Parts: sequence; structure tokens; C-alpha cells
Amino acid sequence: MDHATLWEKFNAAGRPRVVLVGDYMLDEYLYGDAERISPEAPVPVLRIVRSEQRIGGAGGVAADLAALGASVACIGLIGDDEAGRAVRDALADTGCDAGCLIVSADRPTTRKTRLVGLAQHRHPQQLLRVDHEQIAPADDATRGRLVKAALAAVADADAVLLQDYNKGVLSPAVIGQVIAAARKRGLPVLVDPARIADYSRYRGATLITPNRWEASLAAGEQIAELTPDAAGAADTSQLQRVSDRLMAAADLEHVVITLDREGAYWSPRGGAGRHIPTRPRAVYDVTGAGDMVLATLGVAWVSGFDPAEAVALANVAGGLEVERFGSVPITREELGAALFAMDRGNSKLWDPRLLAAEVERLKASGRRVVFTNGCFDILHAGHVQLLQFARQQGDALIVAINSDDSVRRIKGPARPICPQDVRATVLGGLGCVDYVTIFTDDDTPRPLLRTLQPDVLVKGSQYGVQGVVGHEIVLGYGGQVVLAPMVEGESTTGTIERIIRAYEAERKAHA
Repeated sequence: MDHATLWEKFNAAGRPRVVLVGDYMLDEYLYGDAERISPEAPVPVLRIVRSEQRIGGAGGVAADLAALGASVACIGLIGDDEAGRAVRDALADTGCDAGCLIVSADRPTTRKTRLVGLAQHRHPQQLLRVDHEQIAPADDATRGRLVKAALAAVADADAVLLQDYNKGVLSPAVIGQVIAAARKRGLPVLVDPARIADYSRYRGATLITPNRWEASLAAGEQIAELTPDAAGAADTSQLQRVSDRLMAAADLEHVVITLDREGAYWSPRGGAGRHIPTRPRAVYDVTGAGDMVLATLGVAWVSGFDPAEAVALANVAGGLEVERFGSVPITREELGAALFAMDRGNSKLWDPRLLAAEVERLKASGRRVVFTNGCFDILHAGHVQLLQFARQQGDALIVAINSDDSVRRIKGPARPICPQDVRATVLGGLGCVDYVTIFTDDDTPRPLLRTLQPDVLVKGSQYGVQGVVGHEIVLGYGGQVVLAPMVEGESTTGTIERIIRAYEAERKAHA
């Protein structure tokens, strides 16, 4: 499948109007250093160093939809409490319409508090989750207000999404009326189901997206990992059988079963299903992956994608999300960068616009991004040593090279000897280089640096570096390469001068 074509189609999707009905929650994270075991019990002692709040449940889907460019109307229940106000404010901050959230004085906002230990002070690991919730169905009056708000929003929508955590909002009565109103207008209804055995409450929906465990429970059959059939392809006969059973039980048009590292299986009613594999990724945290899949399917479904394309796109988005800690929205630009990367093959050359989204993704997953630049017209040993050193300062190295026109302006009409595509290919062949890009609008990388915002800038030249960004500066001086942290409030020139003074003092001390 041509991922670049998928991206172009998705990028032209516009701003679809989506109604999202579901269980809105507040996710709280308490981060701390876990450095010792309690003398009272064999448990870690967490010394809290910071806290964070995010919108969870259907709120996570809403944030994902907004990041993908959709206009979102949020329908759900929150309590008349601080957590409810935090949910509403956070949704508004993402650009979602939270005006249709129903406030109930009789039930609290669902709140999940996670205690997170920081290994080596920066790698988060969840230790414990504490839930504050009431899962009984809403009373008749509250349910009536919910339905009224949902039906009003459906009248001006392109699609309806249901995110069910079985917290008392999406009762069969509510779901039935919402689906009926949507189908009357010819709107697709996409459902991320609760972990329940009976899917009849979703009767008439367009599509349902259970994961492997949810589908196993609803079908009454444990879905095994895929194994090769007689022809060597993945044997999907069980997945087809389960999909058919779910569609028959709830009168569905499509089933998409997400299979973690094995990708997803899409099956239409009355037709043969298809296994859509995914690219292997380092799974950091599966929280929010299902939300991202539902959001991407929703936007793609109303943007002219055929079902297989929509599922492939959602597969990529869900894979990006699991590389991050907690539920973190994937932007349209980040998704585009990932699709572009998949079609690049072994090439490390990136368009600067997509590279900016890739840098955001790297940073969000806790990786340290290093940047260096130059003409690199004739690659020599000094260049290689610089690049190897630069790569050691972080987790990913970006090398930005001057365009051919820029090199001519700097070095004269006889240069470059090697055109920019050749220089990019040679640099990309080095194991220490992760990304290559070409800057064309300026003879210096300053505009690109402002866009990418790397963590570390490495320069191998003499003193004269300007416009440094990031948290540290690496300066070539006196035949040495010196690394020093930048100090808050200190100018770039001040940082460089401090490095030089320290270097000269050390040299004199050893003279």
C-alpha cells in the first residue's frame, strides 16, 4: 500500500464534524523517584516530584480527533466537582466543544490516579492506579438530557463515534436512540466497545473496533496468535469466524479487531476479511492506543478512504501512540511523517516539514535529538569523527546540509563537487546518522533550528557559533570538542565564553 498516497488523501480531509458520545474521565499522574523500599512493607516509597492531569476515556478520543483536524462535539457526563471542571477546561483547550457535557450533581467525575516511578529520574514506570468512579447507569432524567444533547449534535455531524467504558453513560437506551438518529441521516457510527460479553447494545452500528481480548469475550472464543497456513500466509480463519459472529449478533457492517503487534483484522459483512499487518515498534505504554485507532478510523471513514485504507492508517496511528507514556494524541503532521518514513525504505533524507513532526514524536517518546549541519561536499575523516561524536550526545542525529545553490554562494561557482542528493545519500550511509535534510531558504540552518528545536546542537567549527537552541551546546575549540549545559537566562554568547574560560583555565592548570 502506498503510504505517501494515504497521507496526501488524509491531509486533504478537511475538518469533518464528529459527535463523540462516551465516558469522559480525568487521568491524574503523580510522578516520583522510587529510590528505596518502605520499612513498613515490601513496597517502593514514592517521593512525588511533579503531577500532571490529562483528559481520559472518551476525552482521549476527543483530543486525538482534534489533533487529526476534526471538529468535535463532546457528549457525556461529568460531576459537579473539580475533576469535571478540569475535564471541561482541558477539552476546550484542545479546541473541542465541551458545551454539551451534562453536569450531574449526583455522581462524581470518573478519575483515575496513577502513581508513576521515575527510573533513573526520567524513565516513567506505572506502579499503581487508583480509580474514583460510579458505574451505575444514569438516572432517567440525566439520561434524557444526554439523549437530547446527542440528537441535537447529530443533526449537524459527519460521523458519530461511541467510546464505551461501561461507566453508566452508554446504556442500551442511549445507544439505540443515537444510532437510530445517525443512521436516519446516513451517518456512519463507529464504536469502541466496552469489555462485555453482549454486543447487542451496539445493534445497527457501522463498525466496531474491539481488541483481541474484548472480541474473545464477546465471541465466547479465545483468539489465538496468528500462525501460518498451508501456503505460508497467516491463518485468519478464526478471525473471520469471530468477526462473522460479532456482526450477526449486533447487525454490524464491519468489524475491525486490533491485534497489538500483529496489526489488525478487518472484515465486512458478507465478504472476506483481510489481515493488515503493522510495523514492529517498541511498545512503551498501550494506554490510549484504542482511542487513537477509533479517532483515526472516524476521520478517515468520512474522508473518502475505503475501509482497508482506513484500517491501515489507524494501524499506523495506534502504533505511534504505544511508543509514548500515557494517552498522547498523534497529530496529523506526525502521522504524515510516519507514513513518509514507511515509504522511504532505506533512505534517511527527510522533507524539513515532515522532519519537524518526526522530532516532536522522538521527543514525546523521551528521546534526545541532536543536530549538526554543514556542506559536507567531500566527506573526510574529520567529518566522520564529528558525526560519531555528535551521535554519542543523544538518541537520534539529524544532519542538515546546504543546498547546491547555498554551497555555490558560500564556496564559489566551482562547488559543490557532489550534488546535494549525492551528499545526502553518502551521509545517510553512515550508521551514526539517523536523519538527513537539506535547507534551501538560507545559507545558515537558523530557520530550520527554530522549526525543529533539537535538544543538542553540535558544531565542529571554531568559536563563532550563533543561534544555538536546545539544552546543551557542543563547541569545537582549540582542537577539542567541549560539551556544556546551557544555563537558564544565559545568552548563547555567554555560554560559549564560559566554555572557553573553563577550557583555558584547565589548559593553564596542566601547562
